[in-house]
Amino acid sequence: MKEQFISSIQESIINVLATMADMHPSSGKPSVKTNKKIPGDVTGIIDLVSKQKTGSLAISFTKPVALEIGKRMLRMDINSIDETIRDLVGEIANMMAGGAKAKLQEQGFDFELTFPSVIVDDENHIIHNNNTSTIILPFETDSGEFYVELYFNDDNVN
Repeated sequence: MKEQFISSIQESIINVLATMADMHPSSGKPSVKTNKKIPGDVTGIIDLVSKQKTGSLAISFTKPVALEIGKRMLRMDINSIDETIRDLVGEIANMMAGGAKAKLQEQGFDFELTFPSVIVDDENHIIHNNNTSTIILPFETDSGEFYVELYFNDDNVN
């Protein structure tokens, strides 16, 4: 996967969490995902569509990270993954994709975004509607780990 796509997504989610939740995650090394298992407890998924290529992004938070983000952004204690956290994760996915879209637009890619969907269930699988590689980007916070998955259908991105 071209570095421009990965770095745009990394920069976007780091900026979103720093701005909205005063969190400063560190990013790990990107790798190819080897299974379809959702790595976190609550996941926001959003599709990106352009004339050049289509793809999807997913951001998957472990429960401790999702609850800490909720606490910081909403200034209230939340003890479970409820509708509030689901909505928040969907909005974070939307902000992350929007930030990445803006960065990629500067490089000539004009993506349209779909509304995010949210999955809450560690037994489900993320389906990126792909037959090729999905890139997983690990992140670490003081509250634990979360992951961003990135898929584009165009092999020219590799």
